[in-house]
Amino acid sequence: GEGYKVIIAHGNGPQVGRIVLQNEYATPVSPAMPFDVCGAMSQGYIGYHIQQGLTKVLRSRGNKSEVATVVTQVLVDRNDPKFKNPSKPIGPFYTEEEARKIADEKGYVMKEDAGRGWRRYVASPKPQQIVELGAIRALSDSGNIVICCGGGGIPVYRTEHNHLKGAAAVIDKDFASELLAEQLDADMLIILTAVEKVAINFNKPDQKGLDDLTPAEARKYMEENQFAKGSMLPKVQAAVKFAESKAGRTALITLLEKAKDGIEGKTGTRVHQ
Repeated sequence: GEGYKVIIAHGNGPQVGRIVLQNEYATPVSPAMPFDVCGAMSQGYIGYHIQQGLTKVLRSRGNKSEVATVVTQVLVDRNDPKFKNPSKPIGPFYTEEEARKIADEKGYVMKEDAGRGWRRYVASPKPQQIVELGAIRALSDSGNIVICCGGGGIPVYRTEHNHLKGAAAVIDKDFASELLAEQLDADMLIILTAVEKVAINFNKPDQKGLDDLTPAEARKYMEENQFAKGSMLPKVQAAVKFAESKAGRTALITLLEKAKDGIEGKTGTRVHQ
């Protein structure tokens, strides 16, 4: 009731992993669905849970806003170099023998994952465009709370005939959310995570939480490898990109439970020019 227009994006790692797992183990009974379809399924059911939870809270506060989920496709470049070097592990673990058999049969890229077994790896291309942007904007402008770009969106590329085709890939959810915020001309990108503030010297005696961060400071810390790859690094990269995309834009990284305090400037890390 404070006049904010809210659009929600979310991750889907464990959920899409579970769908892939169910698919792989059910292959004797039913053919496994393509990875992009598993991503679409996860958007649907995570969206449903958020719709239910959020609507319950809104109604208890006398707020009549409606919550809607948009199954979102995100355009990637078919020639993105990331397709040549798949880096995101997905799905179950296999023995080397099983992995080689799957690679031969299905053409998947199978690699050893940190001593835990062999897994399928897919590419993580950069998001270029949110396909359903117009629908998301229309829903938001008419007063709905929109859930979209789940798990970074379903990666699609344009075919020769200008059709969209799903790709077996994972788009980083922080980069997709940043692109969405830019394309919707949002004032603020809020990345809610498991820590209250971005820290330098994380988990060391001289750990220090940061209140404000300029893009230049953020770059210096990135060069020092202060932020963990695959967890805090993409969040800071997305925050910097948003802060630099237009004057007056701010990105906030904070703890989920502290979102309201963060928006009010009481906690969290703000990244701005």
